[in-house]
Amino acid sequence: MAYSTILKPSDYFNTKLYTGNDTASTTISGVGFQSDFTWIKSRTTTENHHAFDAVRGGGYRIYPNLTDAQSYIATTLTSWTSDGFVVGVDDGVNANGENFASWNWKANGAGSANTDGDINSTVSANTTSGFSIVNYTGTLSGSGNPTVGHGLGVAPQVMIIKSASNGENWGVQHTSLPANYLLQLNTTSAQINSASQGTLTAPTSSVFTVNYSGEWGNSGQNYIAYCFAEKQGYSKFGSYIGNGNNDGTFVYLGFKPAFLIIKNTAISDNWSMFNNKALGYNTYNHIMYPDLALTESNGLPIDFYSNGFKWRTSAAMANGNGNNHIYLAFAETPFVANSGESIPTTAR
Repeated sequence: MAYSTILKPSDYFNTKLYTGNDTASTTISGVGFQSDFTWIKSRTTTENHHAFDAVRGGGYRIYPNLTDAQSYIATTLTSWTSDGFVVGVDDGVNANGENFASWNWKANGAGSANTDGDINSTVSANTTSGFSIVNYTGTLSGSGNPTVGHGLGVAPQVMIIKSASNGENWGVQHTSLPANYLLQLNTTSAQINSASQGTLTAPTSSVFTVNYSGEWGNSGQNYIAYCFAEKQGYSKFGSYIGNGNNDGTFVYLGFKPAFLIIKNTAISDNWSMFNNKALGYNTYNHIMYPDLALTESNGLPIDFYSNGFKWRTSAAMANGNGNNHIYLAFAETPFVANSGESIPTTAR
């Protein structure tokens, strides 16, 4: 049975909902810590997703649902506080009267130099929660497999990488994908075999490997990588096989989920994203789509349990019969503490 040394997951990941006011230098508080990676989406308008991190600095926005390079917009998220962040008047983060969701992860500030790999990097790493932000510049114009340090001390199970300087797809490497296969966060594509662009070997405890594809390491391009290593009772990055039935697949996590991202790897279909702060309760937890600018909606029927989640739909994107689906999950409450004792935890 999974146990956790992180008894309060919200010290490292937390969803913060807020209402925009179209006012400069608006402080959003209540996150619970100084976030180093903040992902914001309007729940009530079709604004794009916005991603910010402390390594690139405030104002530098990337859209998770698009290929666009980063842009500096001084009226977006400008800085972080000890309990949240500060936003300007940009409609994507602070439109008056609109509702927003922010997802926040704690790393280790603006980062420091890392020379573990063939390519030097700047790394902000939190080894307790298994999360690091890595900034590096690609060196490849042909074949080769240089490495980049990630700072986690253990091999990450998930890496989400984007060229900050060029219009390229987001690349997602996940431990449950076959060797050399990637997903693209901003598209509906099924898993993609990248072997023709170079070998993607499994990451080690100190480095990950890049090939010469646009998603990972083109010469002269600046990249940002979000790396996640699984921590029992706090995070889990795995896969399940759908059963194509309204009495859907149950996935055991060892904790009550606070945040889920899911993708059917076998077919072309949308990603799905759920959190414990949004509207809806079992069975209709509200959904958002990482690859789309749609509003939050009453979407796919899913139950959040004290120890995992269960689909209540036969929809192919979530529960395709015989299809492999990958997920990223973060905890609201662990099910078992490090002493082996159960923590009182209820379903949603």
